[in-house]
Amino acid sequence: MNEISRRSLFRAAGVSGAAIAAGLALPGAATAAPELLTATGPTGTTPVQAPHTTFGADPAREVVVSWTSPSQVHRPLVRIGTTDGGFGRVVHAETTRYVDHASNREVFCHHASVRGLHPDRHHVFQVRQGDAAPVSGTFRTAPDGRAPFRFTSFGDQATPTPGDTLWSPHAADIVDQVETVDPLFHLMNGDLCYANISPDRIKTWQDWFANNARSMRNRPWMPAAGNHENELGNGPIGFAAYQSLFRLPAPHGVDEETKGLWYSYTVGSVRFVHLNNDDVAYQDGGNSYVRGYSGGAQRRWLEAELASARCDHRIDWIVVCMHQVVISSADFNGADLGIREEFAPLFDRYGVDLVLCGHEHHYERSHPVRGVESGSATLTPRAAATDLRRIDTTKGTVHMILGGGGTSAPSNQTLFTPPKAKIITGVGPVGANGKRPSVFAYEQAGWSAVRDHDHAYGFAGFEVDPGRAGGKTTIKVTYYDSLGSGAGNMVPFDEFVLERPRRDHRGGRDDD
Repeated sequence: MNEISRRSLFRAAGVSGAAIAAGLALPGAATAAPELLTATGPTGTTPVQAPHTTFGADPAREVVVSWTSPSQVHRPLVRIGTTDGGFGRVVHAETTRYVDHASNREVFCHHASVRGLHPDRHHVFQVRQGDAAPVSGTFRTAPDGRAPFRFTSFGDQATPTPGDTLWSPHAADIVDQVETVDPLFHLMNGDLCYANISPDRIKTWQDWFANNARSMRNRPWMPAAGNHENELGNGPIGFAAYQSLFRLPAPHGVDEETKGLWYSYTVGSVRFVHLNNDDVAYQDGGNSYVRGYSGGAQRRWLEAELASARCDHRIDWIVVCMHQVVISSADFNGADLGIREEFAPLFDRYGVDLVLCGHEHHYERSHPVRGVESGSATLTPRAAATDLRRIDTTKGTVHMILGGGGTSAPSNQTLFTPPKAKIITGVGPVGANGKRPSVFAYEQAGWSAVRDHDHAYGFAGFEVDPGRAGGKTTIKVTYYDSLGSGAGNMVPFDEFVLERPRRDHRGGRDDD
């Protein structure tokens, strides 16, 4: 939705022209995010910070509006409306808090779960607390059932704020370019802001939200937790900040310790599954080593989730969003044998179509892979087909590394030529730095299809076309190089189409 369309939405909802002109009600205003962090109410009420939206359990009918404050506030709430009805409904927010272990400062997190919405409809909202200046935004609910839609994805963003660890101006450029594509929602594939290795964790989170506010207030951002969301002392396994800042769909029976670390939801005919690979990865990549933290609960949930999705004839596609990788041909972190052992066999068994990752800071995609090469000690994925432009995902899963979200430590210059991969097969004893060093093996990368040697930054856009009953459904994928600020600096690098039979085609045979 462009700026003119947003202005029309807000005027129709009763937002004043003065408020729009001030940038307080217009999510697309370039200066809105920094101003919102400094505007207090007349009695000194703390300002609304980090406003963002996520889908609820049913994205067609539920969206969560979230924000933070550095202290408790009076009556945190959201006014919700539509273009033809104004702000006619009030939803009170639930407030939780966490204490940042590094600074001993509190962060209060407010979440308003807006339920009972109509599918595929634009909504407007205002965040209010005490007498602070309200913050406005828009979102569109997901379609109910098979329908076309767009989404985008990248990982490993960091912030554009000097002083934050791994900061880079590219972390700001890419947000403007995502907005140009105007997706229904965005997937964030882990390592959001690198707060765990920054001098001030809370400030770094705030910098990240402020940079992304122009998108996160207009469309849901659905994250997966990466190793740099693991913050020492913040909760029993280090993810309390991430879990507090985002209110994500919770699987039935999940406990508070792991809530938000894995979850799923359906948009149209696509089932999205988000994982936290630190549970199974060998690499010691966070502030604490938490491999095996769920005791196998995440894997058991994943198998049940994939089995259920493949039995549901309303679902055509299964897309997994996670951080650490099954494939990579860069001399960087490396692919992780733990994920190949625990999760990849389930991707094969239940015909996952697409896996989106970060962790390696470059762009790479695999051929569709299914099974492993015979006799491979590293469980080398086996390419099932080699067409680069049109890919039948009933033959295998396509893996995409989208780790060029903005961090100042790209890995595209570390790609092995010819392609090979280093695999983390375990870790050694704890060293002087308190970390377990990775143990590596190497393999030929026959699974590697396309790599971007020349450009470090970029994101992918996905256009889902449900097709017609009895036929095929497709996802058109475009990976854009982000070459600097402005829409003119997003250049398509890789374009291809995924296809599979619609699952409501009873006369055909699926890959169950």
